[in-house]
Amino acid sequence: MASSLTKDSVSPGTPGSEKTFFGHPRGLATLFMTEMWERFSYYGMRALLPLYLVAPGGLHLSATAATAIYSVYLSLVYLLALPGGWFADRVLGPRRTVAVAGLVIMLGHLTLALPSSGTFYAGLGLVAIGSGLLKANISTMVGHLYDGPDDPRRDGGFTVFYIGINLGAFAAPLVIGTIGENVNWHLGFALAALGMALGLAQFLLGRRHLDTRSDVVPTPLSAAEKASTLRKGLLWLAVAAVFYSVVGFSGHYTLNWILVPLTVLGLVIPVWVIARIKRDKSLDHVEQSKMSAYIWFFIAAAVFWMIYDQGGSTLSIFAESSAENTVFGWEFPVSWYQSVNPVLIMALAPVFAWAWLALNRAGREPSTIVKFSSGLVLVGASFFLFLAPLSIAEGGHKAAAMWLVAIYFVQTVGELTVSPVGLSVTTKMAPAKYASQMMGVWFLAVTAGDATTGLLSIAGVDLNGMGVVTLEATLAVIAGFAVYMYRNKVKSLMGDVR
Repeated sequence: MASSLTKDSVSPGTPGSEKTFFGHPRGLATLFMTEMWERFSYYGMRALLPLYLVAPGGLHLSATAATAIYSVYLSLVYLLALPGGWFADRVLGPRRTVAVAGLVIMLGHLTLALPSSGTFYAGLGLVAIGSGLLKANISTMVGHLYDGPDDPRRDGGFTVFYIGINLGAFAAPLVIGTIGENVNWHLGFALAALGMALGLAQFLLGRRHLDTRSDVVPTPLSAAEKASTLRKGLLWLAVAAVFYSVVGFSGHYTLNWILVPLTVLGLVIPVWVIARIKRDKSLDHVEQSKMSAYIWFFIAAAVFWMIYDQGGSTLSIFAESSAENTVFGWEFPVSWYQSVNPVLIMALAPVFAWAWLALNRAGREPSTIVKFSSGLVLVGASFFLFLAPLSIAEGGHKAAAMWLVAIYFVQTVGELTVSPVGLSVTTKMAPAKYASQMMGVWFLAVTAGDATTGLLSIAGVDLNGMGVVTLEATLAVIAGFAVYMYRNKVKSLMGDVR
């Protein structure tokens, strides 16, 4: 990355003489590389996970069990972003929390690399915990590099940072997926650990370039609060240990004893968090109204992510068993499908950004509500499109790879109308009292969507069945039209937010 660093042609010590990263603070290079390597490890492992779970040389589970594990794992990653933000705010501060997160993620991947089914789930748990600690805090540190929300470089800095995410996500399946599928599953997981190790090393080496605010613990726990938190944590840990010991020694333990409680938490906690904010009597009428409008967006986002995230499980498992994974006669690993979305994001995101600005100047930019409803219709359309390869497979033939690429393309277009818009509307509609927590609330929509998928899989529902796929697609399209039909009601609740 040294070649991308420039030095302003002014004398040392004067303002602006420090090294920059594409015109941005030097610390952005540190965070860019940390996130790129973390995403490399995360998406590489994620691309391998459902394939390893169903493979004869892996855990050889059923498709429904594999989808349940995958969905609950994703749900847990986003659920833990909320306590991850709390941990940085109250205990270690963002920089130290990210360093700890990197170490935990690396240890998790190394545990996955051990050839034992017993340690496999422990490794998944460690990666989920580390990802939750890192997810909320590294974006906060990017914000610390700039002089408040009005710094003209701020949006550009987050755009550069977003490129790092997608570069890591694009490269991971091509490298880790190839090694995992074609050489050895556990070597693939070990490569994910190496990626995180590289990210952690350069983060520690470049930490001096980060803003001093990243070292601050904003609202540290008092001694009494620390003791109380530790006591409660140990109590719940002891209860869980006793409960699962009894279940295990009695011979009744199955994987569902873990999956079902985590799935229920993934559905209950998002509802509880939003209800708690909505019931807060200290919020004024305008804030209460905006939260009522936000519930519409939250539910819509949960439906969207429920279908979208099956691109890594349901579609991947279908591709492994029922698709002709070849291009011009050349066969490629199934995990490579997971590189389609990030490369499309990098190609289409600038186009969408330009289009929104052009439409805005012409006074024709769609409202947030219309963008959301479009995203829901598109993700529903992607599953209606999925019916074609499913039908081909039912006829005893292999579906062409381009069917799956087309599905990912439609989902990516839908993502670009929901994800960045959702992040933006979350910051705009957040009550002042909950400004820092609301980003975690947005992530809980992903938790709720993935937990729903997990619950269906635990119940034994075949998500690759024609009837279920049709039902999900119809649900998304109906939800999209419902949001659109009630757009005037939602607009009135949103107040001055467009």
